[in-house]
Amino acid sequence: MAHPRDIIIGPIITEKSNALSAEGKYVFKVKRDANKIEIARAVEKIFDVRVVAVNTINVPGKLKRQGRSEGMTPAWKKAIVTLQDGETIPLFEGV
Repeated sequence: MAHPRDIIIGPIITEKSNALSAEGKYVFKVKRDANKIEIARAVEKIFDVRVVAVNTINVPGKLKRQGRSEGMTPAWKKAIVTLQDGETIPLFEGV
């Protein structure tokens, strides 16, 4: 099994994810080949909280142009983690 810090790449802090944190849901950028069970265990181990559910979204890369040359932004995976009632992750508080 991979190290938990290898699975969770980082938090996603936007207005929408900030609104979700009021409901006990936190959004992370995760490794593309990580499954829901690995993501839940990694969040529990890193932040010492109880995870109730994990929803994942595969975000495809976008076509970008600069002059005549075209390229793609990398595809990535997003995970929305729901915590048990009353638990929070202090990383997201006060943002």
